[in-house]
This record gives sequence, C-alpha cells and structure tokens, in this order.
Amino acid sequence: MISYYLDTSALAKRYVDEVGSQWLRDVVTSERSLLLLTSRLTIVEMISAFTRRLRDGSLTRQEFVKVRDAFREDCLGEYQIMPPTLDIVDLACSLLERHPLRAYDAVHLATALSAHLFLHKRGYRDLVFLSSDERLNRAASAEGLAVDNPNHHS
Repeated sequence: MISYYLDTSALAKRYVDEVGSQWLRDVVTSERSLLLLTSRLTIVEMISAFTRRLRDGSLTRQEFVKVRDAFREDCLGEYQIMPPTLDIVDLACSLLERHPLRAYDAVHLATALSAHLFLHKRGYRDLVFLSSDERLNRAASAEGLAVDNPNHHS
C-alpha cells in the first residue's frame, strides 16, 4: 500500500486546475492500494481556498459549489482525516522552533510525522509527504519524510 500525506497546497490541485493538477489526479486515481491522509484543519484551509477563488472570480458560483461538494464528499470516503491531537499540537510547536514554518504548515508536518510513525510501526511502506510549498518540503525532508512536490510534475 502506498501512503500519501497531502497538505492543502497539494490537495487543492485535485479540485482546481493549476500546475501539477493532472499529475496529482493521476496519482490518486492510478493506485489500487492507496492511503490518502490529511489533517482535519485541511478542511478549513480548502474551503478558504475555494471561497478565495470565488471572491477573486477564478471560480464561478457553480464551480465553487461543485468543487466544495466534491471535496466534502471525498472527505467522507477517500481521505483518512487526522485530528489535531495535543501530541500533534506539541510537535507542531517544536517544529516551529526548528524550521521557519507558518502555524498550519507546522500542524501539517506534525500530522504527517505522526502518521508516518503510526504506519511504520505497523509495517507499512514509508509515507510520502505531498506539498507545493518548498519551505515546508525542506522541513519535511529534514525531519526524515519522503517528499514530492506536484508543481515539479507538469
């Protein structure tokens, strides 16, 4: 089984067209045995990204409703949504002291590290951290995660 942790910058590419979107869509639909993980906070960030696009005119109201509803449905069946536990919050705070990250990015990285440890202890293959944020990817790599950036696949 292949496991991916998707931060918001990567996951958004599944729903809106931008650099790396087709690659990400191919990844999440081509694997038969696939585990897609993300943080519960991703839900807030995704709705924020969609509404921002609605306000700036890059999504019509109809497109907004379509991507919002598709995302919500996928949250129910396709993603393993991880809650921001106290351990994850503590780890995120520690990561902020080691890396120049934004708060939610630290939570994403802490969540991915927690998932990686959980999966590794159960004999799963290494988790791959997917993000379009190079700073976050550098921190994830420094923390020992395998990393890929959808923007590098056009």
